[in-house]
Amino acid sequence: MLDLNQIWFILLIVLLTGYAILDGFDLGVGIIYPLIGDDIHKRILLNSIGPVWDGNEVWLVTLGGALFAAFPHVYATALSGLYTPFMLLLMALILRATSIEFRSKQKHVIWRNFWDMAFFLGSSLASFLFGVCIGNLLEGMPIHSDMELRISFLALLKPYPIMCGLFTLSACAMHGTIYLLFKTKDKLKKQIDRFTWHTFGLFLCFYLMVTIFTLINIPTAIINLKVMPIAWVVIFINIIALVNIPRSLFLKNYLESFLSSSLTFMALAALFGLAMYPNLITSSIDPAYNLTIYNCASSAKTLNIMLIIAIVGMPCVLAYTTIIYYVFRGKVELDSTSY
Repeated sequence: MLDLNQIWFILLIVLLTGYAILDGFDLGVGIIYPLIGDDIHKRILLNSIGPVWDGNEVWLVTLGGALFAAFPHVYATALSGLYTPFMLLLMALILRATSIEFRSKQKHVIWRNFWDMAFFLGSSLASFLFGVCIGNLLEGMPIHSDMELRISFLALLKPYPIMCGLFTLSACAMHGTIYLLFKTKDKLKKQIDRFTWHTFGLFLCFYLMVTIFTLINIPTAIINLKVMPIAWVVIFINIIALVNIPRSLFLKNYLESFLSSSLTFMALAALFGLAMYPNLITSSIDPAYNLTIYNCASSAKTLNIMLIIAIVGMPCVLAYTTIIYYVFRGKVELDSTSY
């Protein structure tokens, strides 16, 4: 039987998965955006995510709110100790949002080039910082006995977190190009198809590098796989989904490619959860100082009330997301109201 703390840990991973899949592809669109030279084609890329990008970020807001309410000590430690990277992340997301809205307000070349660069930088920086954060969580950070995190921003940029940042960057780029394959057509679609193979190649390289480094240097990451053999199903799903991406791309089955890419993100998020459990932040000073789902949780009454709210609210979020994607399905067409 799962207790409330375990249930909320699983719900956090579910919210992280939803955000990674949904916002991952529109971050990816921003990453490959400078490779598109034609102004009309750039507008098509913006319109492919225009109706959905803000809804996708609801998952991130919900994740932050759930972390604050369920595990307040982790929320306080992370946001106070990692203030600079979180502010950079917030600035990147704001820059990205404003660039989408402002880019086509003027036809001047300098104006559009400025916002084009802002869109690219905001998307790339956000993706990279998410990966750096995951890398530091896996590797451990200097948490002291008082649950305080004292670390400089530059100290976060160690080789492994940087590698994880580049891995996340490549994963989002791949996910974004695959998404664009069934939102574009004609000449642009052929161009995107070429980019997809390049981004998949980069993703595969960083995937292997991060996997090998993790297995060698972070042995605690596979402890739960040893004590929970059923968790190996996640690895099997990850491999099958990963192998099916190039297969479905070769067969021009782009919807299957996107579903396989999404399943890969889902499996990676599950593996991250398995690597961390029962910790939320690992201490590099002493394992006794780890912030876990038990020593940082709210009261049982709070977790129970929140669970009731989640049971009511999550179907609403899923229904809203489904309706939006259904309404804006199909190829992108430009009109007078387009971005």
